[in-house]
Amino acid sequence: MSSAEKYDAAFIETFLLEPKDLAALKYQEVESWDSVGHMALIAALEEAFAIELDIDDIIEFSSYEAGKAILSKYDVKIEPV
Repeated sequence: MSSAEKYDAAFIETFLLEPKDLAALKYQEVESWDSVGHMALIAALEEAFAIELDIDDIIEFSSYEAGKAILSKYDVKIEPV
């Protein structure tokens, strides 16, 4: 599974979304992406990529697109499928 597929799967499985809904997704735009959902997403991403996100990065993880930039700090490149 590619990095992009793992990244998308974390969002899809955590928030029960369709792939078409991901690109413009922002924190708290869907009911399931609340503070509890946010931590579930972070846990899923940390497990998928075997990383541990810094607290500042967790706080700044405010959208699907912002997450790609944040993960690049951890040498995780999210390339389009």
